[in-house]
Amino acid sequence: MTNTLKKNLKIILPIALGVFLVWYSYNSTTPENRKEIIFYIKEADPLYVFLSVLLGVLGHVSRAIRWNYLLEPLGYKPRLSNNVLIILTSYFANLGIPRTGEVLRATALTTYEGVPFEKGFGTIVTERVIDVIMLLGIVMIAFLLQTDVIMAMLQERGFNLNGLLVLAAVGLIVFVVFIVFIKKSKSLFAQKIKTFVKGLLDGVFSIFKMKHKWLFIIHTLFIWACYIGMLWIIKFTVPETISLSLSQLLVAFVAGAFAMATTNGGIGLYPIAVSSALTIFGISAVSGDAFGWIIWIAQTLMIVVFGAISFLLLPLLNRIK
Repeated sequence: MTNTLKKNLKIILPIALGVFLVWYSYNSTTPENRKEIIFYIKEADPLYVFLSVLLGVLGHVSRAIRWNYLLEPLGYKPRLSNNVLIILTSYFANLGIPRTGEVLRATALTTYEGVPFEKGFGTIVTERVIDVIMLLGIVMIAFLLQTDVIMAMLQERGFNLNGLLVLAAVGLIVFVVFIVFIKKSKSLFAQKIKTFVKGLLDGVFSIFKMKHKWLFIIHTLFIWACYIGMLWIIKFTVPETISLSLSQLLVAFVAGAFAMATTNGGIGLYPIAVSSALTIFGISAVSGDAFGWIIWIAQTLMIVVFGAISFLLLPLLNRIK
């Protein structure tokens, strides 16, 4: 398989999967259910949708401020306006072609702020590592708060608890063996792995060496609080989901986060994943689907509108460069 074909498949497959899931979601509901879902979407209180979008924007602004805390030790402090526009543009790009946003973000930072590409990209990788750690933390919190419900759901769907524990133990053993092998191996592959892991760890631990480490941590917590808050606010747009607790919504949040990573912007899969998570807590499929579509539409419109505006404003505000 040629490199060109691989690249094309990486672009086409997530989009194709998203389109298929939209079609599947449409055809798996009855005409009556579709009418109810559309009714809920139309009747969603614009105030709650606006507040949800506002939280999302605040999260992106906070991310732009936090980015400077990573760049400052390298000797750079870009303008906050440029940071915000670059970040929104990168998310907009990711909707079209997965993972191009990160490259575009580092390139734009080089173009408009003179930060070398490899340094800018390094800070973006560090951000992604922090985001993964935060997501794993939320997964653990959601599981601990809803252990009984999640385990009951897994057993109901044929997952055996003992089997899962054995599988986890085997996975841990394989991981430890792999780490030991990489440490002792002198092969080129092992050296690349060690270099890559060292770079990631250096990026993570550099947080504790930076001048504004506590502000960095506060902004990180605020960013993820905004993401969760977006979901929390949308629950008030569907009557049946108003009574959901924060711990229950965290399960839906985790399901939606993994869906976002699977298809472009979660197209098709995000509403299905969120709805499936909510059914665990007795929410009907119709209300769950409506909730999933409302939050997905709100998030996507935010990225499309503000991302497109940022794409146009960025070169205009930096005409000299």
